[in-house]
Amino acid sequence: MKVAILGAGNAGCAVAADLSIKGHEVSLIKTSNSLHDDNFSYLEKNEGKIRLLENGEITSTQIHNVSRDLSKISDVEVVIIYIQTRYHESLIKRVSEYLRDGQTVIINPGYLSTAYMLKYCGDKDLTIVESTSSFIDCRLDEENEFGLVKVGFRNARNMLGVYPKSRLEETKAKLESFQYNFIYMSSVEVALHNPNMIVHTVGAIMSIPRIEKTNGDYCMYWEVWTPSVWNILEKLDSEKMDVLEKLGYERIPYVEACKTRNSLDDDRDAKEIFFWYANMPTRAKGPTKVDSRYISEDVPEGLVMLETLGKYLDVPTPVCTSLIEMATAALGRDMRTDGRTIERLGIENIQKVIQNS
Repeated sequence: MKVAILGAGNAGCAVAADLSIKGHEVSLIKTSNSLHDDNFSYLEKNEGKIRLLENGEITSTQIHNVSRDLSKISDVEVVIIYIQTRYHESLIKRVSEYLRDGQTVIINPGYLSTAYMLKYCGDKDLTIVESTSSFIDCRLDEENEFGLVKVGFRNARNMLGVYPKSRLEETKAKLESFQYNFIYMSSVEVALHNPNMIVHTVGAIMSIPRIEKTNGDYCMYWEVWTPSVWNILEKLDSEKMDVLEKLGYERIPYVEACKTRNSLDDDRDAKEIFFWYANMPTRAKGPTKVDSRYISEDVPEGLVMLETLGKYLDVPTPVCTSLIEMATAALGRDMRTDGRTIERLGIENIQKVIQNS
């Protein structure tokens, strides 16, 4: 299958390599000049040659096409958007002219960006798919060697939402060859079960003194989850479930969604699985600075979205609001100014997603 991946960061490179190994014809397209430029230049000069380091073994492959030309997405069957969520709207607006009827667009992670797709590409007959989180947890090894991706963990299962739901079965058949063990929910559930909205925001905000004191020589997942911080996470998670319940969806706690993603053993305790996942020795250090994507992305894109949905539905979200205020104070800028509000997404678009996914 012809696949285009928009975004050449850690996950974009990993999935481009992985799908190439699986026999797909992949185009990896760089969408900006902000990050990972040296690694991308290496891929361009070496005709897409890339390696995955996983469980102590290296697998080499070659990405079919490495480019900065957005128009190349017109010739593929599946487009995967793999960039930071704060740039979703601007990128979707940029690529709208190149998308064509019949394509499937996967947004990873989604954060309800199906609404942005309807906002800018509503005149096209597209299948829009959202994912909760990256299929592969990984890092580019740019300090030592370009063209090498170090894989830390693969999700055991991956939640997807399909819009419109009338295309669910054909989408299942189309994506089966990706071999990522997909399970399917509504796009709204997938958006709100993005783990970064819960774990990154609480973990990073409560880690601010450690991040600054250690100059980033710190692993949030290993240290932050004391009993008191865990209580904050559960309160935020309860607010998320209140919103889901008001929308008519099941109350699925964060730890149960984590269990679904990270383990095939349904008999294991969900909280135990989270702490097993958090304490993996392959866990990367970070966040290395306070103004990192853990806060600057997941607060305005995740928590602001949750807060604005709560206000629209008359569901209180006091912990969510408090975390937004703390992030705003710490970084010295209003997290809501460019946040993912229902007004920005378009309430009519959100309603379409709710009704058709």
